[in-house]
Amino acid sequence: MPEDALTPDVMSANCPSRLVLRQLTSRWGFLVLLALKDGTMRFAEIRRRIDGISERMLSETLGNLVAIGLIRRQDHNEVPPRVDYTLTPLGEEAARRLRHLADWIEHSLPDFAPGPAEA
Repeated sequence: MPEDALTPDVMSANCPSRLVLRQLTSRWGFLVLLALKDGTMRFAEIRRRIDGISERMLSETLGNLVAIGLIRRQDHNEVPPRVDYTLTPLGEEAARRLRHLADWIEHSLPDFAPGPAEA
């Protein structure tokens, strides 16, 4: 961030941190980062790991996470084509923190009130 830029404030609508927040807290972004915490994976492996994600949503989510620097995409010049996805150091830190949140959610699930059914 340039010296003259505003101090980062996730509560401010104009802060660039909102883009990162949106990607980290999206349902699919959260789950993709958790899946890659287990190590490098290919597209189909990630899709199998995350129940319910469509190819389109996975492709879009991976692109968004690559764009903000949480995931590295490595395209191997092979036939058939092979692309690997892995966490960057920043992505590893984010995934570690998200794993703690996921563990808390799973542990506390019986304490949550039943919410409205998902559409």
